[in-house]
Amino acid sequence: MPIETDFTPIASAAGGALIGCAAVLLMLMSGRIAGISGILSRLIMPGTDSKPLQAFAFIVGLIAAPLVWIAVSGHSVAQTVTENLPLAAVAGLLVGFGAVYGGGCTSGHGVCGLSRLSPRSFVATAIFMATAIVVVFVSRHIVGAGQ
Repeated sequence: MPIETDFTPIASAAGGALIGCAAVLLMLMSGRIAGISGILSRLIMPGTDSKPLQAFAFIVGLIAAPLVWIAVSGHSVAQTVTENLPLAAVAGLLVGFGAVYGGGCTSGHGVCGLSRLSPRSFVATAIFMATAIVVVFVSRHIVGAGQ
């Protein structure tokens, strides 16, 4: 039996609009793309043209956003993370490898690259979306069905 999830089109559209606004504001204010892997790398290994304070503020905003949501709405943020630490470590390494090998992360290619009509981002986004679809299908309909 497939795993059921909530369908939240209004909340999803609002979240997408906020991500889009944040990406546009970052581009307007700093000329940088809102790719999390690039922002994190500028924070960890700042270069000569880097602005680590801006990178730090962006990362703090990512962490603070759910806390602000909880304070304003009174609703908790549901996030499911596996308790299987080896699985999480392998998944993290694969995501990191993919971000380096693909020349950016899902947010950089999917949000900013597509909006700039970057051919490289179209290819990268098609690959990671297809991979995500296969992984979700397998985990929910094949692996999940056996549990």
